[in-house]
Amino acid sequence: MNLASISTKQYVEQRDKGYWIAGTRISLDSVVYSFLNGESPEGIVQNFPLLSLEQVYGVITFYLANQELVDAYLKEDEAEFRRLQEACREKNPLLYQKLKAAQAQKNSAA
Repeated sequence: MNLASISTKQYVEQRDKGYWIAGTRISLDSVVYSFLNGESPEGIVQNFPLLSLEQVYGVITFYLANQELVDAYLKEDEAEFRRLQEACREKNPLLYQKLKAAQAQKNSAA
């Protein structure tokens, strides 16, 4: 077999302002956060059974090769989430109070 005839695979694709595991509905964020939290590639496959071990390693390789870009992307997403969260709190403070009380009750029971 000639190395020139081997095609490279794309494990990550950009869609709708986000990054996704190619051919799936699983976000890059999900796999990267699992990896950053110390999850092994095999553990990530157990958590995302639609992914193969090859895909997980491909995504981790993509992350490591593009760490600055991906970290900046994740920070932007976190900032957007906080903005949306604050907007929801302002829009419906009663619901937020109920959620906060339920969370406090859950935490005290644990």
